[in-house]
Amino acid sequence: MTNKVAAFAAVVAVVGSLAVVDVAAARDQIRVVGSSTVYPFTTAVAEQFGKSGGGKTPVVESTGTGGGFKLFCAGVGVTHPDVTNASRAIKKGEFEDCQKNGVKDIVEIKVGIDGLVLAQSKAGGALNLTRKHVFQALAEMVPDKDGKLVANPYKNWSDIDASLPNVKIEILGPPPTSGTRDSFHELYMEKGAEGFDSLKALKTADAKAFDKVWKSIRKDGAYVEAGENDNVIVQKLEANKNAVGIFGYSFLEENTAKLRGAKVEGVEPDYDTISSGKFKGARPLFIYVKKQHVGVIPGLDKFVAEYVSDKAMSKDGYLARKGLVALPKDEAGKVAAASKEMKTMTAEMVK
Repeated sequence: MTNKVAAFAAVVAVVGSLAVVDVAAARDQIRVVGSSTVYPFTTAVAEQFGKSGGGKTPVVESTGTGGGFKLFCAGVGVTHPDVTNASRAIKKGEFEDCQKNGVKDIVEIKVGIDGLVLAQSKAGGALNLTRKHVFQALAEMVPDKDGKLVANPYKNWSDIDASLPNVKIEILGPPPTSGTRDSFHELYMEKGAEGFDSLKALKTADAKAFDKVWKSIRKDGAYVEAGENDNVIVQKLEANKNAVGIFGYSFLEENTAKLRGAKVEGVEPDYDTISSGKFKGARPLFIYVKKQHVGVIPGLDKFVAEYVSDKAMSKDGYLARKGLVALPKDEAGKVAAASKEMKTMTAEMVK
């Protein structure tokens, strides 16, 4: 047994639930879980890593961001994944679960920027939405003309605003375990709620009550949970010209022949508007690496190096061709340097 494997065995031994792991039979293949949005990018890196001779092609699973953190934070050892993809930053509770289960050394790597888009079939009427419109379409409770919260009465888009199409509100989106769902709430629902004076006042008077309003999605069929597979949403949009789907920009870019992105606050989602922040649905994307597995799972450090390399992550890199919006050059350089050093997170870094 090598010194590194022996050290790994010692780490495993202190985590009660992992005491029976046979480290001598350590995996020789990297395992990645997590976000469906980040999945195609990590898959591309995994394929390139396998072709380059750095090691076996990593196994990449799409479990959703929340599901990925649950698996990632469950423990240290060969039965647990080495990396998790995330379409939002790790939450305080997830970080604490990691610490509790012996996952002490976590490396956060911002890999790029994504646009969270509202897409529709090109066969349907074009939507020009505000975040306030989106909140009105999906919130369980909305303000009436007097500012009083009432059960959402809107059936068609035109009920919200006469300039919108007179078609049924039907939005296909991710389940609660998805990081895309979390991002959607924060980027669209919370900001849309703040568009009402009565809800702005509620935020000041009772922040918890305000949070409940923008976090509660109506349950009458206007919002349809379509699972963690964004390609399923794409297929359903093709079949229903009036439906709207929520997913990352890369899935829109891959299907521009069939789909278009709705304008948000008058801005169309594209590479430049997302990169500049002009498109209000922009968000960072991450991978999280278990540093305790580096040196034990073969090639993990080399896989990370491939991910943050210019040939992958730059504006002209192969991930950009997959739809990932590159980080500004200076920021990308800092990310690459921190990744090389495997700088770990502290509790103070987690919101």
